Amino acid sequence: MANLRAGMVGIGSMGKNHVRNLRAIEGVDLVAIADAAGKDPYGVAGDLPVLPDVEDVIKAGVDYCVVAAPTKFHEEIGLKLAEAGVSALIEKPLAYDTAAARRLADAFSSRGLVGAVGHIERYNPALQSLRKRLENGDLGDLYQIATRRQGPFPARIADVGVVKDLASHDIDLTSWVTQRDFEWVAARTMFKTGRQYEDMVSATCSLSGGLMSNHLVNWLTPTKERRTYVTGEKGMFVADTLTADLTFYANANVATVWDDIANFRGVAEGDVTRFAIPKPEPLRTEHETFRDAVLGKPSDIVTMEQGAKVVQVCEAMIHSAATNEFVRID
Repeated sequence: MANLRAGMVGIGSMGKNHVRNLRAIEGVDLVAIADAAGKDPYGVAGDLPVLPDVEDVIKAGVDYCVVAAPTKFHEEIGLKLAEAGVSALIEKPLAYDTAAARRLADAFSSRGLVGAVGHIERYNPALQSLRKRLENGDLGDLYQIATRRQGPFPARIADVGVVKDLASHDIDLTSWVTQRDFEWVAARTMFKTGRQYEDMVSATCSLSGGLMSNHLVNWLTPTKERRTYVTGEKGMFVADTLTADLTFYANANVATVWDDIANFRGVAEGDVTRFAIPKPEPLRTEHETFRDAVLGKPSDIVTMEQGAKVVQVCEAMIHSAATNEFVRID
């Protein structure tokens, strides 16, 4: 069977990593690269010319294309790929707003094409292991999920704020690992760096089944933090996606003879288990998963429908912060 022919649009700081993985995975040949700037700042094009736009990538005869252009161009590029019958993996967020994201999702699904969104955290080994353990009931009833995604401002981000750039990761992973849907959103944002977009958000949300979530996200912290905490009936899981470590803090069963304390129905510290799990590169796993989907194999991609829902929740956070109101997710 011939290898799939892949194209790449956008070879900036994220695009260069996509190019590396497209060349590394089996069954795929990278045959065309485009960048609107016409430059190759990281020297990743090799013997391929840097084409001016997505039309030239389509003319090269590709089976699928990866898009890592600025968010405001995602809809235009994606619709051209869909019209040409080319499947696509588009970096997150899927589009600049919910309406555009839904148009993209409809364009690909109506043509029977594979459309996916690059929410890379789904493929982090710690979160993949966490989802399996939650599915197995290792935590029992779920009470709360909290995420902390903080760090310095990345100068490369110019067209969206911290909600759509960073909080979008946490929105997707929260819904995915718990298999719950967002229902209500309340948020506060801050603007501290002089840009038109928010650089800090604190959100409290309600998901289906009564699950509560909290999210702290900013570009104002001098050191990176990427952690997910899931608390439930049997204890707490902590996933550190910077190190791909997963740790379980169990609730202890301790017999208490002192009546006043015994009547307090709380929890006590139990055993702590740090799991030994394989740690493949998340982006490599994302590419292999998308390749398999294009080949028609069972594959857990982040669908464009799911990507559009993430954009909707992002916009609900922004709207909540602007209006001081809870926002319902339809």
